[in-house]
Amino acid sequence: MTRTTETITPELHAYVAAHSEPVDDCLADLAEETAKLFPDRVGMQIGPEQGAFMTLLARVAGARDVVEIGTFTGYSSICLARGIPADGTLLACDVSEEWTSVARRYWERAGVAGKIALELGPALETLRALPREPRFDLSFIDADKAGYIGYWEEIVPRTRAGGLILADNTLSHGRVVDPSETSESVQGIRDFNDHVMADDRVSRVLLPIGDGLTLARRH
Repeated sequence: MTRTTETITPELHAYVAAHSEPVDDCLADLAEETAKLFPDRVGMQIGPEQGAFMTLLARVAGARDVVEIGTFTGYSSICLARGIPADGTLLACDVSEEWTSVARRYWERAGVAGKIALELGPALETLRALPREPRFDLSFIDADKAGYIGYWEEIVPRTRAGGLILADNTLSHGRVVDPSETSESVQGIRDFNDHVMADDRVSRVLLPIGDGLTLARRH
């Protein structure tokens, strides 16, 4: 037993991935193509073990209606869509036609395109245009870090009791605890983490998965 989380070395990460749900050819090819097309953005894609966790979490939660803020090339949306039933829905929000054109191809290949509705444009505007009533069972926030609090404040009221909210990159590669790091994105994550901790509408835990994954449950 241990009171702390083990440091994940590259070797240990490979072991973790090898002992999680295996990545199929569709996701493997998507990761490879993303790395070739957008080498400077490849860090925006979630890792295989996080994808497996999100699929399993969606299934365990019995999620049917999901929203994703920040779709990129579609890896996370495939993982989420695979975790919801055939008549479930996933609202995918992104600003890039270039990135999501890749996502659309792989949604078709993965057989989940029928579950996904893509909204191109600022996600905050997309969320604000939705009825302000509970509808989502699961949400995933993974877009501009300075905007996290804004997304959170639109998503929480639209989350059903018992619904889950995930927020990615909440450790900001360890920079959240480095006082010399003062960039807008890092400070945005610090502010978001403090905001979530002070929100009595949810229970929450910050998990050391990937670059930090916050999981919250709506009361």
